[in-house]
Amino acid sequence: MSIHVVVMGVAGCGKSTVAEAIHERLGYVYAEGDDFHPQANIDKMSAGIPLTDEDRWPWLRVINTWMVAREALDENTVVSSSALKRSYREVLAKDVPTFFIHLTGSQELIQQR
Repeated sequence: MSIHVVVMGVAGCGKSTVAEAIHERLGYVYAEGDDFHPQANIDKMSAGIPLTDEDRWPWLRVINTWMVAREALDENTVVSSSALKRSYREVLAKDVPTFFIHLTGSQELIQQR
């Protein structure tokens, strides 16, 4: 059985940095969650329009599908994703053993980034 890690938290808390460190130190296959967004989501975010749950469900399912595929290959994975709602985490963890690392930071730190 493989290990799947989702590094989660608000924008600017260091998700990508921590996920990349896990990749480098432990050799887990790394994916940046934002890379799985469809173009429509990217366009909305670029225009400053917040994503809705309906925008997020397909994106989360694609990340989960990627994790399930890696599980079939017996590969450990680490992915960065905000995953702030329990329902989002449930989609990500469907059919794969998943650990979540929730990063936080002071309001000052997050604003600086």
